[in-house]
Amino acid sequence: MANLKDLRNRIASVQSTQKITKAMKMVAASKLRRAQEAAEAARPYAERMENVLASLASSMVGQVGGPKLLAGSGSDKRHLVVVATSERGLCGGFNTNIVKAARARINHLIAEDKDVKIVTIGKKGAASLRRDFGTRMARHFDMSHVKHLGFADAGPVTDYLLSAFEAEEFDICTLFYAKFQSALTQIVTVQQLIPASYDADNVTDLGGAAYDYEPDENEILDQLLPRNVGVQLFRALLENAASEQGSRMTAMDSATRNAGDMIDSLRTTYNRTRQAVITNELIEIISGAEAL
Repeated sequence: MANLKDLRNRIASVQSTQKITKAMKMVAASKLRRAQEAAEAARPYAERMENVLASLASSMVGQVGGPKLLAGSGSDKRHLVVVATSERGLCGGFNTNIVKAARARINHLIAEDKDVKIVTIGKKGAASLRRDFGTRMARHFDMSHVKHLGFADAGPVTDYLLSAFEAEEFDICTLFYAKFQSALTQIVTVQQLIPASYDADNVTDLGGAAYDYEPDENEILDQLLPRNVGVQLFRALLENAASEQGSRMTAMDSATRNAGDMIDSLRTTYNRTRQAVITNELIEIISGAEAL
C-alpha cells in the first residue's frame, strides 16, 4: 500500500497535469473558431473552381492535345503521395488517422509494383512515414513557422508539385488530409491533385446558360489548372488546421476529465489509507494502555 506522502505527491502531480490540459483545451478552442471560419470560407471558392474546370473539361472530351495537367501523362506507373499532417502532437487521432490512410494506399501501390514517392507537410506525418518508407521520401515541407495560414504559404508546395510534374517525375499526385466536420469529427480525405479529376455525372450547369469562351478552352485551362492545384492544396491546409484544433480541443477535454476522475480516485485511496493509519495508531495506544 502506498504511503500518505506518495499519495499526496501523486495527487499534486495529476492536478498540475490537469491544469495544463485545461489550458491547452482553452487555447485550442480559441484557435478553432478562427480556423473553422477560414476553412468554411475557402470551401465555396474551391468547389466553384472545381466546377468551372469540370465544365470546361467535359466540353473537351474527345479532343486531342488537351492540357497535360488535365489529360495526364498517359501512364499511371509513377505516383506521388502528399501527406498533410500537423507540426505538433497532443491532438488525438488526427495525425494517426491521416497517416494510417496514406500508409494503406502506399502499401497497395507498392503491391501493384508502382513507383511511389512521398511528400510530407508537417513533421508528425514525416516522422511516422520515414520509419517505414525512408527511401521513398522525396521532400518535406516545414510549416512550423506559419502562425496564420495564407495562400502564399501553399506556394512552395504548389511550385514543387508543378515543376516535378513538368519534369516527368510522377504521373499521378494524390493528397491526404482531414476535412473538418465538427470538433468531434474530422474526415480523412483522399484527393487526386494531378492530373485534375472530376466526375462527369456531377458537373453542374454554370448558371444554366451556354457559354462561348474567349480565348478558347485550352488557353483558359492552361491558366486555371496550375492555379487550381494551389487552391485545392490551400483548402486542404485550412481544413487540416481546423481539424487539428478541433481534435486537440476534444483530446484535451477528455484528458482533463480523466485527470479529474484520477484525482477523485486517489483522494479516496488517500482518505482510506489515512483512516487505516489512524485506526492502527489508536489500536496500538489502547493495547499499550491495557498492557499497563
